Parts: sequence; C-alpha cells; structure tokens
Amino acid sequence: MILRSFLHQDPIAISYLIGCVGKGAGAVVDPLYPLEPYLDAARAAGTPIRIVIDTHLHADHRSAGRDLAAAAGAEYALQATAATGYGFRRLEEGERIELGNVVLEVLHTPGHTPEHLCLLVTDRTRAEEPWLLLSGHTLMVGDVGRTELASDAAAGARDLFASLARLKRLAEHVEILPGAFAGSACGRGLSGKPGSTIGFERRYNRAFATASEADFIAFMLAEIPPPPAAAAEMRAHNAGLAAKAVA
Repeated sequence: MILRSFLHQDPIAISYLIGCVGKGAGAVVDPLYPLEPYLDAARAAGTPIRIVIDTHLHADHRSAGRDLAAAAGAEYALQATAATGYGFRRLEEGERIELGNVVLEVLHTPGHTPEHLCLLVTDRTRAEEPWLLLSGHTLMVGDVGRTELASDAAAGARDLFASLARLKRLAEHVEILPGAFAGSACGRGLSGKPGSTIGFERRYNRAFATASEADFIAFMLAEIPPPPAAAAEMRAHNAGLAAKAVA
C-alpha cells in the first residue's frame, strides 16, 4: 500500500494519496489546489489515480476534486446523497472501492455535513481487517467536526452523535487520518498532530468520549466559533450551485 499525506497550511487541511503500487491503482481524498503535487506523487509511485473522492462538500476551501479527476482521467466521487449541479460517482453506504490489494469501504457519517463519508481502509497484503480510517471532518484528533455549517446545529449534532457511535465500535488500534488539524475552522479543540487511533480518541477526545446524546448536543452547541469566511458561498461553489466562482 502507498499512503501519502499532504498537509496544507492555507487553509488548514489534509489530503491523501492512497492505493496499491503492485496493481497500479490509486485514489486521492480531499484534494486542494494546486494539482501538480498529487499528479507528481502518483507518477513517482507508479500508482495512477483512478478515483478522486471528497469526503464532503467543503465550506472552508475550494475543492480541487473535479479538476484533479479531469487531469488524471479519473472518476470524481461523493457520497450518494450530495446535492450538486454536476454529475459524479455516487458512493453508497457499504460500497467497497477496490484499488488492487487496498480496499476502501464507504461509511456514510452525516453530522458535520449531511453527505459526509468516511473511508475504512484495508490493506489485504497485511490483513483482512481494517487498518485505518480516512475520517474527514467527522472525527479528528482532539475534537469532532462542527455541525452548523450545512444544517441546523442541533440536528447536525444528533446525526453526528449517531455517526460517532458507529466509529466507536471499530477496533482500538484502527488509525485515524482526519481531514484537518489544529488551526482549521472546522473544529474547536484540534491537535496539531495529524493522526491518532480510535482507542486514544475514545479515551481522551472529550466530544468522542461523550456517552449521552443530550450531553453531546449541549457540548456541540456551546461556544460555537464564527464560521469560515463566505462558508455558504464556498459550499455552494463546491456543489456547482454558485452563480460565480469563489476566489
């Protein structure tokens, strides 16, 4: 398996190239501009990009997903319920994306946004059980994704609580590779460390450890920070629904 992380500073975000070198099949998750680093990394690794996936319609930056897919001759994909003004591969709950010996299982995890997905990753050259989770903004290191950028905050928190309950059932050793780290507008108490495990976050991530739905909703509604600049317009742009491009 190849796994390359791209840590971005403006805005704060993380993208990933993941795939199987032996079978020459790769995916890029949550890309930002410019496109060249992903294309160069895939070329150097001998892992052509077959699919580009956004974990959700972002509200804090312009997605490079569709442009990267076009440049690589790849599919562009979102969770099946995403509402957009363009066509894309609709990823359903439980769908398995086969990249040679690497398998990405789609988990629909609404909360941060209604269409959010996570990708549970298995490397069959190592084991037949999942090794890591590309968790987007559902579960991050030290916090979870805010819930008011794409829906009512309380309704989003209720959905997120249910999504996190699913993730709590994963094995403790499963690694978490999120879509952001400290400084991102999409979380409040994020760590500067860009990775963790289910077990560590279950113990020391206050939001993830909360067992009561009512307590979780109250926590998520308390001290909500200001939204990213032009959040609604950015999300609409990424959905192909904006009247004009967002700079």
